[in-house]
Order: sequence, then C-alpha cells, then structure tokens
Amino acid sequence: MDADRNWYALYVKSRHEFVTQGELSRKEITSFLPSVKRIRRWKDRNKLVQFPLFPGYLFVYIKGRPDEYTNVLKARGAVHLLSTETGCPTPVSSEEINSLKIMIESGQAIDIYPSLKKGTPVRIKRGPLAGAEGIISSKLDQYIFAVNIDMLGRSIGVHISADDIESA
Repeated sequence: MDADRNWYALYVKSRHEFVTQGELSRKEITSFLPSVKRIRRWKDRNKLVQFPLFPGYLFVYIKGRPDEYTNVLKARGAVHLLSTETGCPTPVSSEEINSLKIMIESGQAIDIYPSLKKGTPVRIKRGPLAGAEGIISSKLDQYIFAVNIDMLGRSIGVHISADDIESA
C-alpha cells in the first residue's frame, strides 16, 4: 500500500455498485466493494446472488488530489466522495477497510447494524477473524463483534465467543 494513497468512500447511484466498480477497474483505479452472497427466492427458483454489504457505497484507493477525485467521479454511476468538510473528501481508516476485508473473507455470517458508538474496542486473537479490530456489544446471551465504518455511519457484525477477543 502506498503511503500517499488513502481509501475514500464513494457514493454511487442506486443499484450501480457493481457497474461502477467495473468502470473503475477498467480505469485501473483500485476499488473495494464489500459484498455478500445470499439466497434470493423467486416463485420458480432459488439463486445465490451477490449483494453489496453497504448499498450505494464502495471504496476507492487513490491519492488525495483533485485530479484523482475527478477521475473517480467520471466513472459511470459515481455520484460523490463522502466528506466531513465541504469540498474535501475524507479518507476512511485503513484499519477499518482491512478489518472489513478480514470479516468478509472469513466466510462468517455477517449482519449489518446502525453505527455502534458504545462498546469496548477489541481485537480478534484467533480463528478465521484473527487480526480484525472493532467493538464488542451484547445481544441477549450472545456477543457481537462489530466493525464500524464511521464515514458511512454503519457497522457490520458477527456472533463471537468471548474467548476469541482481547482488548485492542
């Protein structure tokens, strides 16, 4: 990973996540579209379909320069880069992106939650999620390990044993 490049959240037109990712790929712009496979049921059949984890969003790995922003925004379906300040896209933490990738690649069942602000920061110490950092919360009798994507105001989570976590 280049020191002068950062991850940015890109908002795209409704149902254009995969189209925009393909366009960015053709432009040789590194992108990451977190997605999960789910069974989609129709009257006559069931099919395993790829769904964006965060509908309307994907991530791009670019230099923080106006020409790079423009190049991304010229991709079909791209709307705007998310920012906390007007006119200046805000980078997404590399740790958040790395933890998100670890969770998706683990094959664990992933649930989406509104951003979880309360909770203890933790790191997974063993198992398929080893190295992922996030927060822990509880849901009834189970623990949920969640990774916040602050820029999107969302979190993803998996059920986990308390033995597999340690303080971050």
